[in-house]
Amino acid sequence: MKDLMYQLFADHRNLIIFLHVISAVIWVGGMITMRYAAHASCSMIQDPKMRMERAAHALNRLFTLAWPAATVLIITAVIMAVGLGFRAAAVDELGNVIDDYAMSLYQTVHIKEAIWMIMVANLGAMMYRRNQAVKALASENLPRAKAMLEMISKYMVPLNIVLGLAAIFMGVVLRNAY
Repeated sequence: MKDLMYQLFADHRNLIIFLHVISAVIWVGGMITMRYAAHASCSMIQDPKMRMERAAHALNRLFTLAWPAATVLIITAVIMAVGLGFRAAAVDELGNVIDDYAMSLYQTVHIKEAIWMIMVANLGAMMYRRNQAVKALASENLPRAKAMLEMISKYMVPLNIVLGLAAIFMGVVLRNAY
């Protein structure tokens, strides 16, 4: 499998990096837009039910873009991590560190991947909460719908924005490491 990823990256380096970057842009950029543009726009709607329906609809549109982007991002991250040879530069066959700088980069790769995985879990939780809000709205349970949506807008989306920006920065560091 490792040889396949090396070859895949060697043959399609620019496409893989492009897909990785554009996926991060769609996912993180979409969350920033949602939090600071769509949320502000929805909050101007006076009718609470209509406001929450519009927010749930906007979140659904975001998630329709974000879930495939997150999937592509994770796949390309793994291909790049192997294809760029971070592990091979850092440790020998027995796992002994052969270069401290290369090891720090290899650790950064793992931290970045962990961040993206936390973000995927958070995205899944947001999708679940949004679906629960839609069900609550359908049954006229506005307090429950509000609680489901409020957690997304106040905490979950901002958390993913911060984590996403940190991961993007780490990607820039890794890309410029050599």
